[in-house]
Amino acid sequence: MTNALNIQYKKRRELDTIAWDRCIESSDNGVIYAQSEWLDGMCSDWDGLVLNNYEAVMPLVWRKKWGVYYLYYPPFCAALGLFGNHLTAAIVEAFLQAIPEKFRYWDFPLNAGNNFRLEKFALQQRANYILSLRHDYPTIYGAYRQNLKRNIRKCADLHYYVDKGFPVAEVIALARSYSIPGLIDHETYTRFEKLYNRMASKQAAVTYGVRNQQGVLLASCVFLFSTKRAYYILVGNHPDGKTAGASHALIDAFIKDHAGLDLTLDFEGSDIRNLAFFYSSYGAIEEHYPVIKLNRLPAFLKWLKK
Repeated sequence: MTNALNIQYKKRRELDTIAWDRCIESSDNGVIYAQSEWLDGMCSDWDGLVLNNYEAVMPLVWRKKWGVYYLYYPPFCAALGLFGNHLTAAIVEAFLQAIPEKFRYWDFPLNAGNNFRLEKFALQQRANYILSLRHDYPTIYGAYRQNLKRNIRKCADLHYYVDKGFPVAEVIALARSYSIPGLIDHETYTRFEKLYNRMASKQAAVTYGVRNQQGVLLASCVFLFSTKRAYYILVGNHPDGKTAGASHALIDAFIKDHAGLDLTLDFEGSDIRNLAFFYSSYGAIEEHYPVIKLNRLPAFLKWLKK
């Protein structure tokens, strides 16, 4: 199947990025994380698999350690895998088989359009949550859970206010202050800030936040826009905002601003029960996508990745 489909492995410098991005943008399952600008901005090294004349593509984000090449799950790249139209289990499997053998360890996400049962590869299921914004705001708001509506009203009663378009450095600072130490390194945040600024200059990214009466940022995030999809990413929340409904009001403000548009809000999901409940409170529906792990490490290294 691999040979029959003419799948070619191309190093980053060999890729036609115009054709690559055209494929991503025209694919039913295209996402921002697979676009060349995003991959170049967030990943030090990536190559790609290409079907024929860029009819379907798969980014391969890689690193090298101890002389071993491996494919990994890069920060701020929630969905990768195969992109194209009319995909089938056989095509997905053929692309996975076409990954060069030099990549001895795999641990990376695919996307919702790759969600097939495969014969030769075991896939693990993860959950994402998405919300269509095509309806008007009263209709979307009417589907909110009651506890979500109470939290939004609580935030309003405290006279907290929504802020937009402020420097992304504020979101990053809040995220770094209250996230797990070392979870995301300084270089990754620096890359994200540079990429955000480029995208914001093209109206493809914006910051949203909720501040108290003193101007203190209590909840914040970045929203990205691409191919009729908005992405809720890089969340930074202050502990004082949790009981005040700040993050609830933030997302509600974004929904109010964009209701009635041909746009899907992508919450980037979560298998964490509390977050899943939070996203579903807005009426978001569950969408499944697979991840793949494969260990072909030499025996003396294999134990490191069990």
